[in-house]
Amino acid sequence: MRVIVLGSGVIGVSTAYYLARAGHEVTVIDRQDGPALETSYANAGEVSPGYSAPWAAPGLMLKAVKWLTMKHSPLVIRPKLDPALWSWCLKLLMNANETSYQLNKTRMVRIAEYSRDCLKALRAETGITYDERTKGTLQVFRTQKQMDSAGYDMAVLERFGVPFSLHDRNGLSSVEPALGMVKDKLVGGLLLPGDETGDCFMFTNRLADFAAKRGVTFRYGVTIRGLEGDGTKVTGVVTDQGTLTADAYVVAMGSYSPKLVKGFGLKLPVYPVKGYSLTLPITDPSGAPESTVMDETHKIAVTRLGDRIRVGGTAELTGFDLTLRQSRRGPLDHVVSDLFPRGGDLSKAEFWTGLRPNTPDGTPIVGPTPVKNLFLNTGHGTLGWTMAAGSGRLLADTISGLPTDIDLDGLTVHRYTGEALPAPTPSARWRCARRDSFSPLGRRLG
Repeated sequence: MRVIVLGSGVIGVSTAYYLARAGHEVTVIDRQDGPALETSYANAGEVSPGYSAPWAAPGLMLKAVKWLTMKHSPLVIRPKLDPALWSWCLKLLMNANETSYQLNKTRMVRIAEYSRDCLKALRAETGITYDERTKGTLQVFRTQKQMDSAGYDMAVLERFGVPFSLHDRNGLSSVEPALGMVKDKLVGGLLLPGDETGDCFMFTNRLADFAAKRGVTFRYGVTIRGLEGDGTKVTGVVTDQGTLTADAYVVAMGSYSPKLVKGFGLKLPVYPVKGYSLTLPITDPSGAPESTVMDETHKIAVTRLGDRIRVGGTAELTGFDLTLRQSRRGPLDHVVSDLFPRGGDLSKAEFWTGLRPNTPDGTPIVGPTPVKNLFLNTGHGTLGWTMAAGSGRLLADTISGLPTDIDLDGLTVHRYTGEALPAPTPSARWRCARRDSFSPLGRRLG
């Protein structure tokens, strides 16, 4: 089957790779000059299934008010006459209740855990390297209230068999030695040892090379103008270099996906949430993080990537504005210098911004649509790197007409349209070994 994948970020490239492995003729189209040059370029570096949780949680409104008044606020809202923004915010608040939170987190953990295991299998098969580490995520708490609230998420983690451990301030240095120098600023932390880290940009480029060797054609510098079709089927992709055709089409264009599929009656509640990052050279390895440390107060992650430190976070609701605002660097500078004062050289940091494609319920949109040859892989928010391998594998299996390793229920656009999935996904067993050389995983989601 001929398949066109729209977008060459980590989601699009992962999808293309798995499609090629399944025997399809794949073409990837992107307006940039190479892979991973937008949202995937300098994200926080986390592969963090254990930290997968929707923003829409009980008490969100009070937290948002508090964040907006903080000196180093993790949240900024720049009001504008944008109906999509206010509609998305309303849907976010509608999901901020106990029932919705538990349902959405369950869905997110399902695909995130599956994806992490697919990434391990992919790494074993290809030998790909990307400054990866497998030392987990440490979520650190600055207040006792935060630590007490950790029980809320630990219950879900325990239900899914996700390993974790809780540490007091004296125990933090056993996980992250450098935190021993600043332990008086912290109350404790939650360790998620199954999480990983790595350079998403490096991974995506190297995976694109593997995909090209499997026959994937990458067409860069091509502007996508729209999709053609009769409403029930896509007949072509209109670009500045002509109309391209295939048997199936995958939209993996992050925050730009809704506009592209709107003409087919699909209303995707995906809105860009702007994030920022710093990448700085390590000056003292003993004063740098070993893996990822997530500051719960500021919602900022500090990650070790080889001989660099990546600091990523903050959320800015400002539409598609990619202005690199120096004022938003403050929270990033503060967290890395506060927790790892000897770790890196801030004067040599690269400052970057990108748009995360967020859904109001936190769960990505992966799978088929009511348009029979149109498929979606978007809406991963801050977890695109975490969910990339699993999302790509799910799309490849779905397009190939094969049973998926996890249930697609609740992951597709059909949760918004109210329609049933076009075909059942009969297996909820994690079998990344099936139809290829992967090692059996043998895990099951209950």
